[in-house]
Formats: sequence, C-alpha cells, structure tokens
Amino acid sequence: MIPIRIRMFLILMAATVAVWASGFVWIHQSTAAKMDRVLDARLAEAARMVSTLVTDERVPVESAVALSAAEDHPYSRQLSCQIWKLDGTPVAGSSAAPQERLAATEGFSMNTVEGVEWRVYSMVNADRGVRVMVGDSMAMREKLIEDVTRGLILPALAVLPVLAGLIWIGLGRGLRPLRRMAVDLAARDAEDLRPLDRRLPAELSPIQSAMNDLFRRVEETRERERSFTAFAAHELKTPLAGLKTQAQIASRGDEVQRRRALQQIEASVARTDRLVRQLLEMAAVDAREAGQDRATLRQIVADCVQSTEVLARAQDVRVQVQVEGDDMQYDRLLLGAAVRNLLENAIQASPEGASVNIRGNPCIIEVSDFGAGIRTEDRPHLTQRFFRGQGAAAGGSGLGLAIVQTAMQRLNGQLELKSGSGRGSTFSLHLSPEKIIL
Repeated sequence: MIPIRIRMFLILMAATVAVWASGFVWIHQSTAAKMDRVLDARLAEAARMVSTLVTDERVPVESAVALSAAEDHPYSRQLSCQIWKLDGTPVAGSSAAPQERLAATEGFSMNTVEGVEWRVYSMVNADRGVRVMVGDSMAMREKLIEDVTRGLILPALAVLPVLAGLIWIGLGRGLRPLRRMAVDLAARDAEDLRPLDRRLPAELSPIQSAMNDLFRRVEETRERERSFTAFAAHELKTPLAGLKTQAQIASRGDEVQRRRALQQIEASVARTDRLVRQLLEMAAVDAREAGQDRATLRQIVADCVQSTEVLARAQDVRVQVQVEGDDMQYDRLLLGAAVRNLLENAIQASPEGASVNIRGNPCIIEVSDFGAGIRTEDRPHLTQRFFRGQGAAAGGSGLGLAIVQTAMQRLNGQLELKSGSGRGSTFSLHLSPEKIIL
C-alpha cells in the first residue's frame, strides 16, 4: 500500500506537469502566432522601404547590383531582398537571396525556391517598372521561435524541482496532525475509550468525530455486555439457590413437604433451563448473519409450535396456526428465535383454556394472545434485556422480546406491538423483502 503522502505527492506532481506541459504548448503556439505577425509586418515594411529607395533612384535599376547587409548576429541573413523588372530580369538582390525569383504574385505568399521554403512579401513599383520582393527563410523563422520559446520554458524547468520540494514539504506539514492522532491512538491502552480532544484542521475533524463515535459505541457495547453478564449471573443464582433450599427441604421433610419441594425443584429446573437456553439463543442471534440456514415460513412456524407444545399443554393453551405462502425461504435460526419467543410469551400470558393465534404471510407474522395485556408505561422498555414489567408471568427471564428485537435487526425487519392495553396483545414481525430468500 503506497503511503498517502507519496500518493498525494505523485498526484500533485502529475497535475503540475500536466499543467506545465499544457502551458508549454500554449506558449509555443501563442509565441509562434505573434512572431509570424511581427515578422510579416517587418517583411511588408522592408519591401515598402526598398520600393521607396528605388523610387528615389538610390538603387539603380538599369543593371544588376548586389545589396549588402551587415552580418554581426546569428539572424543577419534571415531577411532576403530581390528587385526584378516586370519582364523577368533581375536588377538587385541581397547576398542571402537565392538566384531564382522569390515570388511571382503580389502580397504574402509561401514559396519553395531552390529547395528552401520562404515566406515572401511582394509589391510592384509601377513608376520604375520593377517588382520588390522581401522574404524570410522558414527555417530561420522556426529557429527564432524555438529560441524565444526555450528562453521562456527553461526557467520554468529549473523551478520544477524546487516546486516538487515545496510540495513534498507542504504535504508533510499538512499530514502532521494525522500522524499526531495516530501516535496518540498507538500510545493508548486498550481499555482507554476516552474521546479524542485534539484541535485538528477542518478536513480532519470528521475523522476525529467518527473515532469518538466509535469509542462511544464500543463503550456502550461493553457496558451492555457487563450488564448482561451481571443480570445473567443474578438470574441464574436465584433458581440455583432455590434448588439448594428445596433439596434440603426434600431431604429433611415428610412426604408432603418432599412432594412440594420436588415440585418446586422441577419448576426451578425448568426456569433455569429456559434461562440458559435463552442466554445461548441471545448469543447465537447476536453473532448470526442472515441467510445461513434456510427454511420456509410454514416449516419455521411448525418447529416453533412443536418446541412449545409441552409449555402449551401445561398451561392448557391451544395454538392456532394460519400461514399463507410456502415458496419463500427465511433464516431458520433468526426467524425461528423471534417466532418461538413471541409464542412462549403469548402462551405464558394466556389464561387456562385460552388460545394463541399465529397468522403469517411472506411479509408479516402476527402472534396474538388473550392475556391481561401490557401496561402503557412498560411498552418503551419491552425489548430491554432482563426487563420484566409488573404483572409479568412467573418463570420469565425478561430476555424473550430482547431476542426477538435482535433477531429482527439482523433480518432488517421490525417488531411492532399492535395492541396491548386491555384484553390481550398482538405482536407483529414485519419482514424486509431483501432478507427473503427465494
């Protein structure tokens, strides 16, 4: 993995080089266009000046002469001049001019003469009967443009390493707060979940806020685990202490006391068994990801009814099932845990001879009982672990609805209490379509 500083440096340098290259192309093209306009203007001005000299008879046109020019710099031979009569006879020419005529038409033109490309401006002096032609060698023009462009670009190339160094140093200073945060986190103990309070640039503040939020959620999770362990130990201690007491009574009492003690032992064992099963079920649901073991809704409900058959018989409660749709599959453990715990709660809340109804379709499952209902003040706490409201049935642990809520969160579903005051309660499981497996 490339370090972020190197990655950002490469990105910035690539962007800088791209901008620099684009600027070079633009400078070159702009310089070439402007130089062409300047040199064309110079050609026209030189031609008019020579024509004026011819008119003033400072340049003889009766016989051919050579026009001399000073050659004290590299571009001294760039400009070439010819004077030809209109009948095609050469009159005069500069030393750098070719022997052949530069142009046959008036104005600006591009011509190849003696294998060399020329930019020529031609004009006719009608008074003297001659044509004045002034031209530039295109090779000389290109060399001039390259020299000008090179003079502009070379300083920029010299500055490029300096710019790279400044970018590298700037990135190091800009990432320094992030390194300090990393040092702070590395120096912390694993138990230290205090929020970070370092002053950071605006760009890094969201990272610190996210870290603090993570610390808070981890602390809340750990607190729930500690509370869960404490409540579980307390709930297990109560029936175990009862078992010990009833065992002592059974060993010392008469036949009636022994029979009553054995009944209490059986009830304590059943309560302990359900508590242990619910604790294991809660741990399994917490660690479960939906979709690992699949079954149809009808199969899951049938398993739940079968597992609660003994409890329903002991309570003299009838379970009535009405399930629609049998071609979709659901997570057996998660949905089974939710339905089974709702069914157990409904059976325990129902009076003798009552019935519990289960109605289901691919998107919603309802479990209804005809018990005493749920008090309004208890509703906000129903899904809290180990919460038991006033008037709750004996033998419960307060984990059933917590398991249901956790299972529905894993399924992306919702638990809803549709009615709860007065006579009976109805709990609904709303299933998310994304978690239904065809």
